Amino acid sequence: MRQFALSIALIFTAGWSAAFEIENRARFGALDSGQVLRIISTADIRFFEPMIASFLAEYPDTEIDYIVASSTEMMRAIYDEEHAFDLAISSAMDLQTKLANDGKAQRYVSDATQSLPDWAIWNDMLFAFSQEPAAIVVSKEAFGDLPIPKDRHELINLLRQHPDRFRDRVGTYDVRQSGLGYLFATQDTRASDTYWRLTEVFGALEARLYCCSSDMIDAVKTGELLIAYNVLGSYAVNREDRSDFEIILPSDFTTVMLRTAMIPHNAPSQELSAIFVDHLLQRSHGQDAQPLTQSGLDLIQMETSLNRIRIGPGLLVFLDQLKKRAFLSEWESAILQN
Repeated sequence: MRQFALSIALIFTAGWSAAFEIENRARFGALDSGQVLRIISTADIRFFEPMIASFLAEYPDTEIDYIVASSTEMMRAIYDEEHAFDLAISSAMDLQTKLANDGKAQRYVSDATQSLPDWAIWNDMLFAFSQEPAAIVVSKEAFGDLPIPKDRHELINLLRQHPDRFRDRVGTYDVRQSGLGYLFATQDTRASDTYWRLTEVFGALEARLYCCSSDMIDAVKTGELLIAYNVLGSYAVNREDRSDFEIILPSDFTTVMLRTAMIPHNAPSQELSAIFVDHLLQRSHGQDAQPLTQSGLDLIQMETSLNRIRIGPGLLVFLDQLKKRAFLSEWESAILQN
């Protein structure tokens, strides 16, 4: 069996050297086979690699060129610069919806797509293959004898009662830079006005701002942070050092992101794209689900408190430039108090 080739260094092709920013890149499978599936994704390589491995086990003569970029840079690559990818995978559901709504995705219908539940498909262009909750991750050791908060109200009270302990030790997204962070923040405000009170408390404690979940979880691991807010629970639960963390799904409401895949309108290898989409959906919604789609967190028992984000035009509301500027202005006033 061919071995996977992985390079964690940043690699740029000549055509992309002055274009969108790549965070990481890896090539898997039959290198230089001539049958290449080009994927751009917001998912870390180690997070998505099990799905790639299962695909290559069935289609070993395929090469997969996997590029990691932020959701903002993916938008730039596909929407503004018209780079040709065979598949686009993103956690930023609002930006994916905009791409599809503005003609940057093509329709695809198959037995696998038609068997999806209503919440997992939009317009035969966006296909959800995971349900990933936004979680609060805390360091068990660093928390000591303090009570672990179960919801946002308890978190606010805890932070207010122990400001010296948590000052400069709380982390969350910089929603000006993170598409997923912006999505979670806007959905939080739709669900409850608690978000703004919490953000003001974060600001008073000089919260640290991050681009992505993995960086926040790493910071909790090193002790830089005691609390990371709204990180992807699936990233935390699948880590080897998971026992060091307490992963909290807030009982007042837990926002659930649907990671979606789409076939761009200019995909060079449309047939291969279709095969991968079917594989992805069958493996994520069927009995042989991959770890990527099983967060390890029991969402079934929390059904009543789940705030599952719905795919569709409703997500475009906060992408309106006036609304976005107003939201970011209020957010900056709350969290940048110094």
